[in-house]
Amino acid sequence: MANPYLPLWEYIPDGEPRVFGDRVYVYGSHDRAGSDSFCDHVLKCWSASVNDLNNWVCHGDIFHTLPDRDHPSDTENTGEEHFLYAPDVVEKDGKYYLYAYIINSKGCVAVSDRPEGPFRFLSHYEYTIPDEICCNGWFIDPGVLVDDDGRVYIYCGFERSFMAEVDPGTMYRIKDNSCIEHFIPVEITDEGGFDSSDKLFFEAASMRKVNGTYYMIYSPKRGSRLAYATSDKPTGPFTYRGYIVDNGVDYPGGNDHGSIACINGQWYIFYHRMTNGTIMSRRACVEKIEILPDGTIPTVEMTSLGFEDSLSPYKITPAEIACVLKGERIMVTEKNQFRRVITGITDGAVIGYKYFDFGDDFSSSTMEFSAETYGLGTDCTVHILIDGEDGEEIGSFDVTRDGGVINTVVKNVTGRHSLFFKISTDYSKEGWTGTFFKDRPLFELISFVFMK
Repeated sequence: MANPYLPLWEYIPDGEPRVFGDRVYVYGSHDRAGSDSFCDHVLKCWSASVNDLNNWVCHGDIFHTLPDRDHPSDTENTGEEHFLYAPDVVEKDGKYYLYAYIINSKGCVAVSDRPEGPFRFLSHYEYTIPDEICCNGWFIDPGVLVDDDGRVYIYCGFERSFMAEVDPGTMYRIKDNSCIEHFIPVEITDEGGFDSSDKLFFEAASMRKVNGTYYMIYSPKRGSRLAYATSDKPTGPFTYRGYIVDNGVDYPGGNDHGSIACINGQWYIFYHRMTNGTIMSRRACVEKIEILPDGTIPTVEMTSLGFEDSLSPYKITPAEIACVLKGERIMVTEKNQFRRVITGITDGAVIGYKYFDFGDDFSSSTMEFSAETYGLGTDCTVHILIDGEDGEEIGSFDVTRDGGVINTVVKNVTGRHSLFFKISTDYSKEGWTGTFFKDRPLFELISFVFMK
């Protein structure tokens, strides 16, 4: 399953991946297409078999702060009706506990007998932490760890971090005198060649234990990244090790939130990226990662692959799975549940995909290429390149003012390559200097396919 790995109409940010039994579950907030605010009044869960990551099942809305057509509010007896952000779920003694962050309200814990929920309200947090530390009981972006010895820890924060130990008997009472502020420091010097904006805590705390080492995954001040720090204890101190992925490299970036999970021996980083020209309309993505013997995680690039090793160019590719979008106005946008396109394509824009496997067929020197486009009343040329936006050009096609399906012949390609479309017009030539022409949207890209 390519990125985004959930159905392309689904907007799940802040995904926390958890493997329970033989399934991997992703618990997330819920955005709406083109929204002007983060999230809404529900939390969602999707799952897949660890042996089949191409077929995800939606378990619906697992927790609500407002009633909907099928469910009462899960907080109707407490009065909370605000949006839900960034949940986490852990298992303890055969029960599954959901930690909910309710904006502008006390955070809470809910419980279920099943990992997919639905979850019923259990309690608000009980705590003696000063309200100025835990933001009046919000417990922002809770990340929870059930350690091997049965002790439970919660990690939270926005622009400043704090952690505390949770009573494992209740799963909602915070143990007195267990709070530690700034487990990721608020001030860090630039030693080690790292810019402090890479290291300072912003939000999105998520804890994992790997081979005896505690990994704190979080969003640093440079918010399009997911950074990580490690410790030999769940309470720290933590040492900054680097960042894992950046959703803003050659793409319209924004806040990021996610974590790591091991599925059938392969490690992944789950994260989200932006659509619809807003940082408030996010879709779930995943990349394969490696944890080296010294505990470090090399930074990975953002790709179109998802759980795949390579994509097939001979299957119709929806344009919206692009992992490179370069241009002042370019973006993926949803017109309806059935139609999403790349729009805002202007002169000089670049659209990129990583990676396709073209196979090893040397029997011919050419192959065919087709693209489905929607014209916007302007002519332009699309250059088809491999291995980079300045890589080898294997063909090109012209998009006329009325668009439509365009067919062309391109050079035959073998092996595994990234694919780029680079757009040019006569507007870049001498004499066409007006910004009206240079910034004018040219067409919308819907899908494409190679054929032999």
